[in-house]
Amino acid sequence: MTQETAEKNGFEGLGIVPRLLQILQQNRFTTPTPIQHQSIAPAIEGKDIIGIAQTGTGKTLAFGIPLIQRVAQQNGQGLVVLPTRELAQQVNEMLQRIGRPLGLRTAVLIGGESMRRQIEQLKRNPHILITTPGRLIDHLQEKNTTLANIKVLVLDEADRMLDMGFAPQIHKIFEHMPPTGNRQTMLFSATMPNAIVSIATRHMTLPVRIEVAPAGTTIEAIEQEIYIVKKESKLSLLETILKEHTGSVLLFSRTKHGASKIAKHLRMQGERATDIHSNKSMGQRREALDGFKSGKYRVLVATDIAARGINVANIELVINFDVPESSEDYVHRIGRTGRAGKEGKAITLATPDQQGEIRAIERLIRKTLLVKRHESVSEELLAIQKLIRKRPSPRAGGYRQSARQSASWRSSSSPRSNGSRPFARTHRTGQAHHQ
Repeated sequence: MTQETAEKNGFEGLGIVPRLLQILQQNRFTTPTPIQHQSIAPAIEGKDIIGIAQTGTGKTLAFGIPLIQRVAQQNGQGLVVLPTRELAQQVNEMLQRIGRPLGLRTAVLIGGESMRRQIEQLKRNPHILITTPGRLIDHLQEKNTTLANIKVLVLDEADRMLDMGFAPQIHKIFEHMPPTGNRQTMLFSATMPNAIVSIATRHMTLPVRIEVAPAGTTIEAIEQEIYIVKKESKLSLLETILKEHTGSVLLFSRTKHGASKIAKHLRMQGERATDIHSNKSMGQRREALDGFKSGKYRVLVATDIAARGINVANIELVINFDVPESSEDYVHRIGRTGRAGKEGKAITLATPDQQGEIRAIERLIRKTLLVKRHESVSEELLAIQKLIRKRPSPRAGGYRQSARQSASWRSSSSPRSNGSRPFARTHRTGQAHHQ
């Protein structure tokens, strides 16, 4: 099926049961995104999936629809593992949005919240566990839950989980899982480093690879600019940029201290600004994110780790106050704007000695960026620093992926099972089954 056909037929023809199709319609999900169009049918058939897609492409429904349908049909549980608390909560909101009419029960197991409350959720026999790696390991060690009946596993933002050092926890989770042939695994990632390939080789069975955009590419609707500016002039340039843009702004800082400092400075200038990072409590992070969504705060200053859970519509501008440590993070950051076909803008503030980092980003995204010189940087200084740009960057060759946009699977107009029935309400074993 082509994307043109998908747009004509919507979600019909992908093997989704009638009741779920009705719920999608009621929630105004009418046209599948490319990752949804290519992932849903093979996932409903029970195939292992590797989805390569950047943020903002609709991945949650791409795995959420098959996950809910198959767990309801299989008398088992589902498990979704994500890198951050905020992302776990947002995935739960989406799954509940389409699964609640079917009687779906979920448990969200994340750090920073009461273990006792989470144990109570587990006692209600959830159909799907939504977790961060560390907290799931805590519950497994305390024998509060078991993964013996997991039928569908989803690893979302897998590359970011590995970047954050969660590889040991992920391997430990697999040790508690049923054997490879007895479960379905769906892995979603923006990039395809060797560590992801290793997971696929060890823990997946003939996975279907679906890549809706070459790894490292950025959304075409995003206008990208880089200012070369002296470090001491960044805050004054930031004030100017914010005066030129009236919409919501997501600003990235490399460090937690930097994020707090920038937010404080902006508040002193009269901006409605707040910050979000791992030193904040869960309540503070939720208040900051909810305030940003509602318009209470116009500017949200975030570190990379905290920003993984930020899924906010209509962000007009992304500002990289600091050039990210890796070019891949640049792609993740600017992908927070320009979503769902809308236009967006990204501005990066780089110091004169960061020409090498700029070159690495350009190599990864396969695009020459518009570079502007701020008045704080003289032509002479810039000419000297441009010599760095001629040196090979140690990161420039990272993640060269082929631009594949197809998958080797046969689309099916009907699912194997007749399971259009909803989840059971409550019973002793707590597993999803046919009523």
